[in-house]
Amino acid sequence: MLCLFCAHKKTRVTDKRPSPEGIRRRRECLKCKKRFTTYEKYGKTDLHVIKKDGKREIFDLDKLESGIHKAFEKRPVSQEKISKMILEIEDQLRKKGKKEIKSTTIGELVMKKIKKLDNVAYIRFASVYRDFQDIKDFKRELRDL
Repeated sequence: MLCLFCAHKKTRVTDKRPSPEGIRRRRECLKCKKRFTTYEKYGKTDLHVIKKDGKREIFDLDKLESGIHKAFEKRPVSQEKISKMILEIEDQLRKKGKKEIKSTTIGELVMKKIKKLDNVAYIRFASVYRDFQDIKDFKRELRDL
């Protein structure tokens, strides 16, 4: 990585973390000692989702985010934690190295992540994802929780 200030070829990474833009790296030039930030994004290849009915569609991160945000609506979980979780989910899906992934795999991964952050959001998401039909479905899920 070339220094943005003096174009020196050697820099060191002082901090690395996930961000909405991809991976954020804080760097320091070994020559001029100035610091700068770089962002790495995935070279995103099209990921296709195989729906329960067998239909295929292109993975839509906005659709996933929308469902997750609805589950966390009016819950005491920071936007930062939710965004980090969404990045982790996308990262895990893409690291599988497959061009197609079943919607059930995505749903189970999302439910597992949501459950770690907030039980109410988990029940909300599960009720839509698992298509709860009556109070018995809610009771069963709460008992398992």
